[in-house]
Amino acid sequence: MIAAHVPVQRPPDAKLLVLAADGAIAHAPRSALPDFLRQGDLVVANDAATLPASLRGVHVRTGAAIEVRLAGRRSLEPDALRRCVAVVFGDGDFRTRTENRPLPPPLAAGDRLALGALTASVERLLGHPRLILLRFHGTIADVWAGIARYGRPIQYAHVPSPLALWDVWTPIAGPPVAFEPPSAGFVLDWQTLGALRGRGVAFVTLTHAAGISSTGDEALDARLPFDEPYFIPATTVRAIGCARARGARVVAVGTTVVRALEHAASHGIGVRAGPGLATQRIGAETLLRVVDAIVSGTHEPGSSHYDLLRAFADDAALRDADAALDAHGYRTHEFGDSVLIERQARHRAGLPLPAHALAA
Repeated sequence: MIAAHVPVQRPPDAKLLVLAADGAIAHAPRSALPDFLRQGDLVVANDAATLPASLRGVHVRTGAAIEVRLAGRRSLEPDALRRCVAVVFGDGDFRTRTENRPLPPPLAAGDRLALGALTASVERLLGHPRLILLRFHGTIADVWAGIARYGRPIQYAHVPSPLALWDVWTPIAGPPVAFEPPSAGFVLDWQTLGALRGRGVAFVTLTHAAGISSTGDEALDARLPFDEPYFIPATTVRAIGCARARGARVVAVGTTVVRALEHAASHGIGVRAGPGLATQRIGAETLLRVVDAIVSGTHEPGSSHYDLLRAFADDAALRDADAALDAHGYRTHEFGDSVLIERQARHRAGLPLPAHALAA
């Protein structure tokens, strides 16, 4: 596949590969996504807005230049931003491939970091030279103001020009809680939502704090995704219950939606409304309880995003899809093309319908 290098969320030539439950593959313009959904289906999207989560600064003890990428938080509460999991790089910026970025100077608990007008400390190391629990100093208002003023969107070398914040906000963006964009949602615009409604397809949202997608280190990437908080409204839970009662499909826009919904249903009695912290990794052995199909970007084998797709289709079907993506020149990464993957029958776990799901 070709790396998408222009930060355009909805290019007119964007493509869609559809992998059906029986393994059949179809190609279409991405604008035709509503045509592949059925009357009664429920589409669930992530409404998280993206923070400017890359902060350049100095490791005070050594004077060395660093870049800090915020990568994880424990809840969606605004005050939770005071303490973040972060990935720290040495000098450089996004123009260097993440895999080639130098390590930061040796970090130790108590080290101070100067990040624009913000100051922070290394609260503790998290088992890797790049991974820390970071604590910002000052009031939470200072933290938010400093991130807004000095932060930049997290960016990778395949996009050569600096990203603006509006490049990484989906059209439905709401609470600013994501560290990287829930980029599957770039497929959405108001015309698409209107087309879904015209086909009798319902649409609801949840909020999931999408984390970092790559650290540049194989061992650290193996720990992705980090724990990610989410919030599922009661209206979304009721819509899921109604969809299941009428035999319709739940279609997730993005891996973050799958992770939130499946975690919220992991207790086995239906999707639970309210806040949660997704701690699980979804892969080939996962039996899906809620989601029947996923709209996603194109992902490379070996990544945590690709592993999640293995919960929907077996490796043979995904290999066929990968070959078709290559043969037809699909673009990968966040500004690339899209896939719609229907869940194969063997990937479904039984889930009883909760009595409250049909409540008005």
